[in-house]
Amino acid sequence: MSFGELISQSLPMFMKGMGLTAELTIVSLIIAMVIGLVSCLMNISKFRILRWLSQIYINIIRGTPLLVQAFFIYFGVTNALSFRMSAFVAGVIALSLNAGAYLSEIFRGGIQAVNNGQMEAARSLGLSYGKAMRKVILPQAFRIVIPSVVNQCIITLKDTSIISVIGLAELTMQGSQVIARTYRSFEVWLIVGTLYFVLVYALTKLSKFVEKRFSLGKSRDSQSS
Repeated sequence: MSFGELISQSLPMFMKGMGLTAELTIVSLIIAMVIGLVSCLMNISKFRILRWLSQIYINIIRGTPLLVQAFFIYFGVTNALSFRMSAFVAGVIALSLNAGAYLSEIFRGGIQAVNNGQMEAARSLGLSYGKAMRKVILPQAFRIVIPSVVNQCIITLKDTSIISVIGLAELTMQGSQVIARTYRSFEVWLIVGTLYFVLVYALTKLSKFVEKRFSLGKSRDSQSS
């Protein structure tokens, strides 16, 4: 079988795996953004119990491998609670919790990087703490953390390959199945690596576009002020 024939015969499997990888990444990152922001706000809260809960979550997630987290959710939790969970749902939960912990610290760093005078000025204008955080602090913090958030998104995209261990037929799993059928490991992993590169490259380009748009918005705000 030539390389061209290998691609043509295996392309549907690769495309299916690539699509599932993209879907898993997008869903996980959307949930992770919410988890990360909530955890971040808990971590900077004046209530000790909220800070304590956030720090426990972050330390547990950052202190254990994603592989162990995926196994714990898919096999451990379902066995302990006696219910079934699809590999996709387990993968989303594992990736969301994992990325959320890192995004929480990224968001916290961005908020702390905003000058304290911004909050004081907003409060002096009569804004509540919540409204000042939502309308003044968070937009500025988001601009600061865009590169770090993009880096975490890329890491999460590549981490989807780990979820193949629980049987999810994403890109890496599809590659393994093609190898089992064709015994062409060098060519197959070359194709899989290329497809991952395409996904990462597209995400990087999208992030640069978003960063540029926010930079233009910041410039307009500066000129109007």
